[in-house]
Amino acid sequence: MEYTDQMKNRVKRVEGQVKAILRMMEEGKDCKDLVVQMTAARNALDRTIGVVVSTNLESCVREQVEKGEDTEVLVQEAVNLLVKSR
Repeated sequence: MEYTDQMKNRVKRVEGQVKAILRMMEEGKDCKDLVVQMTAARNALDRTIGVVVSTNLESCVREQVEKGEDTEVLVQEAVNLLVKSR
């Protein structure tokens, strides 16, 4: 699978959020503020997982359809990946 610049940028954004969380910890910031930032980073990573899985699924389904093959297994695998990520 080829990972797009959009996907890579999403991960870089999460990386920046995590670095900011560490900085907040080192500065002794308030717990509430820290949890807000941690939640934002987790949500951003969750959305990135969705983009990666859906893009891969779309590509794989197209290939299977072109071959005249069933796509049910691919869809189930994608659903399982998303469930495991939570």
